[in-house]
Amino acid sequence: MRSALKDFARREWGPLYTAVRTALVTRRWRAIPMTLGAVCLTALFQLVQNQDWGYQPVQNIGSVRAEDPLWLALLRTPLSLFVPALDLPVWGALAQLLLVFGIAEICLGRWRTLTLAYLATLAGTLYARVGIALGPEGPLGLPASDARVVDTGPSAAVVGLAVYVCRRYRARWTGALVVVAMVVEVLVKTNLAGKEHLAAIAAVLVLMAVESWRERRQPPPDPEPERPGTRSWKPPITS
Repeated sequence: MRSALKDFARREWGPLYTAVRTALVTRRWRAIPMTLGAVCLTALFQLVQNQDWGYQPVQNIGSVRAEDPLWLALLRTPLSLFVPALDLPVWGALAQLLLVFGIAEICLGRWRTLTLAYLATLAGTLYARVGIALGPEGPLGLPASDARVVDTGPSAAVVGLAVYVCRRYRARWTGALVVVAMVVEVLVKTNLAGKEHLAAIAAVLVLMAVESWRERRQPPPDPEPERPGTRSWKPPITS
């Protein structure tokens, strides 16, 4: 039993663990500069928005609501990742950023991590508008009152990145567990945040499907020509 668990852990997390450990051992904190910057920015926003003078400025630059004009929501969405929700403990957002963003930055690179994080967050932001338009009757709909809910925090980005990294490093069971956990969250407590997490996962799954399709359509690389010195090489025929 113990041997089977070790084999499973090695298959599931071995490549991911090796990549992260190697980067941290060789480069230490220099391996995740973007992640550290994101953690510091989130902590700064948390500190400022809890001040009497700072709440409104933070809302003006990073607070997104479905009732806002679309252009304004799109403008605020990038910074909304780093504005922690006021009704949740900030240590949760900081831990998510440090763990998931850190692993993604090591495994995917800085810019791909940021792009995927923005894609997942944007998918959740746009879904809120669609869900409110559908109304609360359908399974994908939302009540009109959700249009006034402040939509900030890194959770959608974290979920999307986790699923993408798991697929990239073949941690299939872990990725499936993340998806199942988000579905259970919606079934247990139907709210805007839970459905936005599913929208983020859906956007990342579509991206992965497109990437897989493009990989299948690429022709295989041409075999290297035989060179002198190999057993199968023959001199050219001359006449």
